[in-house]
Amino acid sequence: MRRFTLALVLLLVFAPRAQAQLGVTDVATTTRSRLTAIVQEFLNELQAEQHARLLRMAQRLRGLIRYVAPEAPRWRTHDWESDLFHFSRRYHAALNYGDAAGAAYRDITHQVLAADADLSRLPPHARRALATRLATIEAADATIIAATHQSGQVRFNGRRELLAIEALERDVTRNSDEESATAVLGKISGARLIGVRQREARGRLMTGVVEQLLIENKRTRDADAAAMNMQLVTWRDRRAANEALVAGSGDALRTWRQP
Repeated sequence: MRRFTLALVLLLVFAPRAQAQLGVTDVATTTRSRLTAIVQEFLNELQAEQHARLLRMAQRLRGLIRYVAPEAPRWRTHDWESDLFHFSRRYHAALNYGDAAGAAYRDITHQVLAADADLSRLPPHARRALATRLATIEAADATIIAATHQSGQVRFNGRRELLAIEALERDVTRNSDEESATAVLGKISGARLIGVRQREARGRLMTGVVEQLLIENKRTRDADAAAMNMQLVTWRDRRAANEALVAGSGDALRTWRQP
């Protein structure tokens, strides 16, 4: 009995130590810990790479002055204040600043007389032929007035846009490392705005050129149509014309007397 009691006491004393020395392994917990460590290491490397790339992107290009166009050509203005162009000064001013009303253009062109009363007394074919020629003149006047105004507006606005381009050029080529992202985006927006304005101006000029080509094509077409009509009339009335020519010549020869 005493031996049993002693063994029980020893077992109770050394039981916690024996239990602490037994290792317990949880496979799921171990696997999760390893995966977490691998993912964390990957994220750390990714953040380091992103940080290095952002630093490279934030570095400013050096030597931007080499992209500056030296002595950029200025907008040419027509001399309208000099006495060298006494008769066309107003039109030169219109080419510099624009003239929507077309008063300067009318000052240097021949005016067409009023033809409504005369047209009403003509036969239908003659009235139509004369009306088409008058319409060509009016269309040409409208096209030239619009092109003159657009050219003057583009030249006038171009001089102001050139000042904006020079200011943007100075800001872009300035060697400063304290440029914020907002400042850079502002420069990009300014450049895009200037580009949009220039494209719109080029569109206006191209429209004027197309209109002038249309007028020239109409003139050519009218001339070809008139020549073709004359040829058709000649073919249609050649017999009567020849007979009239022969008859008239015969009458002239019969009635001719030595002076």
